[in-house]
Amino acid sequence: MKAIKVVSHNHIQEFLNFPGKLLMNDPNYIRPLDQDIEQVFDEKKNKFFRSGECERYLFINSKGETVGKIAVFISRQYKQQQPTGGIGFFDCINDQKTADFIFDFAKNELQQKGMEAMDGPINFGERDKFWGLLIDGFSEPLYGMNYNPPYYKTLFENYGFQIYFNQLCFGRKIHDPVAENFMQMHARISQNKNITAKRMKVKNLKKFADDFTEVYNKAWASHGEGKQLSNMQTLKLFATLKPVINEHISWFVYENEKPIAMWMNIPDLNQWFKYLNGKFSLWQKLKFLFIKKFKTNKKMVGLVFGIVPEWQRKGIDGFMIWEGTKHFRKTTSFEDYEMQWIGDFNPKMMKIAENLETEVTRKLATYRFLFDRTKEFERHKML
Repeated sequence: MKAIKVVSHNHIQEFLNFPGKLLMNDPNYIRPLDQDIEQVFDEKKNKFFRSGECERYLFINSKGETVGKIAVFISRQYKQQQPTGGIGFFDCINDQKTADFIFDFAKNELQQKGMEAMDGPINFGERDKFWGLLIDGFSEPLYGMNYNPPYYKTLFENYGFQIYFNQLCFGRKIHDPVAENFMQMHARISQNKNITAKRMKVKNLKKFADDFTEVYNKAWASHGEGKQLSNMQTLKLFATLKPVINEHISWFVYENEKPIAMWMNIPDLNQWFKYLNGKFSLWQKLKFLFIKKFKTNKKMVGLVFGIVPEWQRKGIDGFMIWEGTKHFRKTTSFEDYEMQWIGDFNPKMMKIAENLETEVTRKLATYRFLFDRTKEFERHKML
């Protein structure tokens, strides 16, 4: 077996196509958009190249067949107890020796750069995409979420990887009863005439981007590993989401017009992208618009939920959830709701999900491998 650095057009195509070959008989597999993956490895588009480096490799057997692939990277923004590199975009045939060869290769690459551990599968970028190994709940993945065969868990753990933290997704049926305590919260808060709920509207995108930034920075930026967002960053994000924003499913709460809470949701893009086989050229874009118009999307995804500290534990969550729910039940065709993953190190967000009377829909894991096998392994600290 040999490792080949991905440099040519043919290498890139093989890197993109290989997972589909492994999963061609899996009805739940949805191929990610090629452009989303390629942006990760584009030095002009991925800001993480400013403080790190990344290479990707194909692994070829003696017959000239691709049997695996991986990306290996380091980033100064990824601060851990010890210098820790990352591996991601791992795919491999169901063979432990092949997987061990790939992991050994990645380990050696990272050791040469001064790393003392490797985490994976993670992204050379933010945690919102391509992060974690699916270990339970093998249903259609949400947009930007990793999907892999069940045997990957065995490949990782047999090599010696240990779970650094679990990533849990929670979901529920849109028309299931809302918790009684939420209804009571809503009834109580509704008596306060200074409190209003408003749905997000595209024509006022900048206003809602500013309101989102204010709530997010107060609710999450000082919490754990959060970071401050600028109004410009949020507006850029909202502009990117603009083509798929549904004005009925994202909600804000105000006290005398001052934003105090937000609940951001979007349609699950994979319910449309699954018909494009990873491509998004001009023809696929036209096809996407046609599908989006005529193919009913029945799943919405929860992106962010936040309440400013002074209004936490006072019933605003129940008020906002019921205001939003009773509206989009009447105005949309969504049937399923699933939240983006929450780390098991974040009990605050886990509690919010549980209060929504959700159930765990899928579980992913971020694994860690310490190069010094005598060193004590520690899980992610609790926030």
